[in-house]
Amino acid sequence: MDTLPNPLPAPIGAEAVPDSQGLNLYRADPWLAPLLGLYLPADLHAHLAPRLDRMGALAGGRLDALAAEADRNPPVLHHRTRRGEDAQHIDYHPAYREMERIAFAEYGLAAMSHRGGVLGWPAPMLPAAKYALTYLFVQAEFGLCCPLSMTDSLARTLRRFGDPTLVARYLPALTATDLDTLRQGAMFMTEQGAGSDIAATAVQAVPQDDGSWALTGDKWFCSNPDAGMALVLARRQGGPPGLRGVSLFLLPRERPDGTLNAYRIIRLKDKLGTRSMASGEIRLEGATAFLVGAPEAGFKQMADMVNASRLSNGMRAAGLMRRAVTEAVFIARHRMAFGRRLVEMPLMRRQLLKLVLPMEQARSMMFQAAEAMRRSDAGEPGAYALLRILTPLLKFRACRDARKVTGDAMEIRGGCGYIEEWADPRLLRDAHLGSIWEGTSNIVALDVLRAAQREGSLPVLRAHVEALGGEMALFDRAAALVEAAQGNAALARQAASALYHVTSAATIAWEAARLGDPERAALAGLVLRHRVLPRDPLAAEDEPVAEALLARALA
Repeated sequence: MDTLPNPLPAPIGAEAVPDSQGLNLYRADPWLAPLLGLYLPADLHAHLAPRLDRMGALAGGRLDALAAEADRNPPVLHHRTRRGEDAQHIDYHPAYREMERIAFAEYGLAAMSHRGGVLGWPAPMLPAAKYALTYLFVQAEFGLCCPLSMTDSLARTLRRFGDPTLVARYLPALTATDLDTLRQGAMFMTEQGAGSDIAATAVQAVPQDDGSWALTGDKWFCSNPDAGMALVLARRQGGPPGLRGVSLFLLPRERPDGTLNAYRIIRLKDKLGTRSMASGEIRLEGATAFLVGAPEAGFKQMADMVNASRLSNGMRAAGLMRRAVTEAVFIARHRMAFGRRLVEMPLMRRQLLKLVLPMEQARSMMFQAAEAMRRSDAGEPGAYALLRILTPLLKFRACRDARKVTGDAMEIRGGCGYIEEWADPRLLRDAHLGSIWEGTSNIVALDVLRAAQREGSLPVLRAHVEALGGEMALFDRAAALVEAAQGNAALARQAASALYHVTSAATIAWEAARLGDPERAALAGLVLRHRVLPRDPLAAEDEPVAEALLARALA
């Protein structure tokens, strides 16, 4: 009888197809724990350490499996019951519901900034704590982070601008960790003729005798469309033209008497990414809503929610990049080719480090923005102006970097990286949303200029970078580019990138000094060398990277 030849031996000390399933993503991140020691008070850091560790294990294991299952089974909109009743509902896969339980109930990610008692901590938690935990969560699941962010941001905006009676009625449900009590948040802003151009808002708001308003018209892109409540921009009947005629309204899913409100989900969107989470089109049919804040300040008040969501977008971009880097490094350390591990090959080491740099920039800027938010909320002079420019800087650059990092990390996995059984395609699809959601790259780059000019943020940022010990000659050149862009908007993206790179390099260097970490200091130098300083693309030279930095970054 013919016999089959012996199979080729598996690579010694490595897997033929490396699989990181079950990896603790908190422990796999070489700098996360030390950085949290800088950005969190010692007692809060100690309290959260086991919870961060558990989230890291979930993100690399069960949560990742749930996310893949929910991505393969997107939500389905049903318009009628089987008895013919006109009663809409959206069916979500059980995997998505379990992720909701972990995010909203077990961890209270949407509530922890607004009240004490979440995760056993007596006071509302600092923004840095919330973003650290969500940064780990998003490494497994991006889609649900939209409802998380909008619920959190809606609660923040309602607290800041809402009438006390309105806040008392609706805030408790927004900050609940019991899923039966929780009412998730959403933001219905986009219209077909009014995307970023809010002044073109056409949905009409008509005042009612009981002090409420009736909203009529269509909203074109509404994520989490069956949320318990949403913030909506609408034009007041008889109001002035332009932005002054647009007001902000709270739209509950149920009216105060418990009946279903008068709006319909027309259809769900078939999206490139965030497939686990529903996004749809809404038709308002005289829906009951309540005015939030000053009638003529609707856009300014909605911008508060948008800016909080933009910060969350930057955090999510940092998390997606970190997951992509973790996957790429794991593959490189375990995959053999030509008798060597990939991580030992000079070109691969260079490629991996080029993924690490933008990821580290984004995470450091995320923590800086979170700290600016804490200081701003505490009323510290100048902190709002700092937050006002750090937020669009982070959202603009980190979200664009995430698209490239996730794509290049997919390449390191090779052919398997293109297969839906692995996380890479989901990371890549989801990464593309960040540059669109809450303002496209052009809009957000122009917002950097607006913050610099109208909010007085540029001198505040300069003082901040100087306090960090940054390269002020480089900062001043970046600031001059911002000033030039005020008269030539075509320079806005270049100017925003320059400010981001110089500020992030200063931040990483400050972190290194506080930690006594020479490898992180070297990383800050690489940010300037590769993302700011001029280089000759035709020069046959390559500055070597210290082995200690490579060993730390590619651990």
